[in-house]
Amino acid sequence: MGRAAPSRYLWISVCVLLFVHARSFYLPGVSPQEFKKGEALTVKVNKLTSTKTQLPYTFYSLDYCQPPKIVDSAENLGEVLRGDRIENSPYEFKMREPQMCNILCRKTLNAKTAKDFKEKIDDEYRVNMILDNLPLVVRIERTELRVYQQGFNVGVKGQYAGTKEQKHFIYNHLTFTVKYHQDKETGATRIVGFEVEPFSVKHAYEGEWSEKTTTLTTCNPHAKREVTSSESPQEVEDKNEVIFTYDVRFQDSEIKWASRWDTYLLMADDQIHWFSIVNSLMIVLFLSGMVAMIMLRTLYRDISKYNQLETQEEAQEETGWKLVHGDVFRPPANSDLLCVYAGTGVQFFGMTLITMIFALLGFLSPSNRGGLMTAMVLLWVFMGLFAGYSSARLYKMFKGTEWKKITLKTAFMFPATIFAVFFVLNALIWGQKSSGAVPFGTMFALVVLWFGISVPLVFVGSYVGFKKATIEDPVKTNKIPRQIPDQPWYMHPAFSILIGGILPFGAVFIELFFILTSIWLHQFYYIFGFLFIVFVILIVTCAEITIVLCYFQLCGEDYQWWWRSYLTSGSSALYLFLYAAFYFFTKLNITKPVSGALYFGYMLIGSYAFFVLTGTIGFYACFWFTRLIYSSVKID
Repeated sequence: MGRAAPSRYLWISVCVLLFVHARSFYLPGVSPQEFKKGEALTVKVNKLTSTKTQLPYTFYSLDYCQPPKIVDSAENLGEVLRGDRIENSPYEFKMREPQMCNILCRKTLNAKTAKDFKEKIDDEYRVNMILDNLPLVVRIERTELRVYQQGFNVGVKGQYAGTKEQKHFIYNHLTFTVKYHQDKETGATRIVGFEVEPFSVKHAYEGEWSEKTTTLTTCNPHAKREVTSSESPQEVEDKNEVIFTYDVRFQDSEIKWASRWDTYLLMADDQIHWFSIVNSLMIVLFLSGMVAMIMLRTLYRDISKYNQLETQEEAQEETGWKLVHGDVFRPPANSDLLCVYAGTGVQFFGMTLITMIFALLGFLSPSNRGGLMTAMVLLWVFMGLFAGYSSARLYKMFKGTEWKKITLKTAFMFPATIFAVFFVLNALIWGQKSSGAVPFGTMFALVVLWFGISVPLVFVGSYVGFKKATIEDPVKTNKIPRQIPDQPWYMHPAFSILIGGILPFGAVFIELFFILTSIWLHQFYYIFGFLFIVFVILIVTCAEITIVLCYFQLCGEDYQWWWRSYLTSGSSALYLFLYAAFYFFTKLNITKPVSGALYFGYMLIGSYAFFVLTGTIGFYACFWFTRLIYSSVKID
């Protein structure tokens, strides 16, 4: 045994490390694309993004150079919902053939286009591009740390020497660096990096302008004059002439194709964050272990004591949770609504669990753009089967007979609420003419998924669940409800519910910071191993805190535990929303009212979903707990 124990702990440690360091990788079977020297490379443009407004726009909403014909790339459902609009670009690259001072086009700004550029520069919009499924990044050198930011700024605000007036300058010259890795054995060349360094240059030329013959004096490959700074920047004003140019450099890299996403995933990696997450998880695990130990010992003593009571006099003098055995399984008020919320929570739980498993296996990596959102929507639709089943089983236990009514409520109540809020938010985005607005066709597709797949599956699940035998209560319910004695202040429903939500929120709030950062500051989230561990701890914490408070409630001879068990763990959603408000005012720089409404609208949807998920976990844990303890004691 002495030798086996260290071996067992070693295996556990290895498994935990594998989970923690599980990163999104390429799908099994996806082969890298190889390029020959001189082969054309396709550069695509994506949306313009800003952390100040949270409203994406298409690349060609600004007066940039355009190809002869703009072609939209194939998009999945997730990309459309995220606001991605991937289109072809006028940039022409050829593998391992450097280019210098390529003239893209010349534009003469008018009042409208100059105003559009100025607004985007004020709001710190960034231009996003894609090459071989790799997003474009800008390298920022910091002390002992190399940081990459997605995309480059449309421009910058500044002032000329000797003046105080702020001017807008556009980045019109781009120096691209394409990193490639050449396999020494096969000679195959693969792209492993895509970087850019933007410059603002007021280009000059001699004579009349001609697309084919004009030679720039500010950037001339023949005279070996290249752009290395923005000393003479291009100002954005009405009637100003802007010439867009670019360089392409190719750089051999030791990074292999399988590891090329590490550059993007390690953007803001900080060891302190890892230690704080681990520390938080250890504290929660320790508290959970203590709670479980206390509960097991106390319950064991209670059950032993109750089973030893033999005389009628002893039974009449008994106190505690056994006294309410005749009322503990009495159906609660609004039992229909409880069935609907429990069923919806089961649907959410199934969706979350399977999504995380797929993410752990690498099927939802950042390279699979829009994959995570698509998977969540589809899994939600198909999990309707389990929502209908669980709500119908619970409804039948409450002696309900109209199973079709409860099925309709389960199929429509939660999705209709979310869809209504989403529709209002989408209307706000549409009013801003943003590409983030979901098109009518996609809205229709979502409605078809809802009505055509999810609703029928909820009905199938309800039909099967209602046909099953009724769940029998372990004790009989009295015909006359027992009077509930006055409770101490700390067992007041509002107080105990609010206290119950603190521990589940404490299990996730550090990980929540990273999730919010990835969503609202446009960074990649890939630590699905940690997220899965946090999710497991969230389940355990929700279950244990609800069971403990339910036990104290029953000991106080208060048998109305059904709704309170749901609200106890579900109240963690309130803390989540409050934390989201704190994050908004401390970490984000959102100033526009529409952008603020979008943030709080989407966080309200997220908090509501979190309420349903955690509430259901607490409810079913308490449901199992009460059935277990009342079936363990002798009741005459």
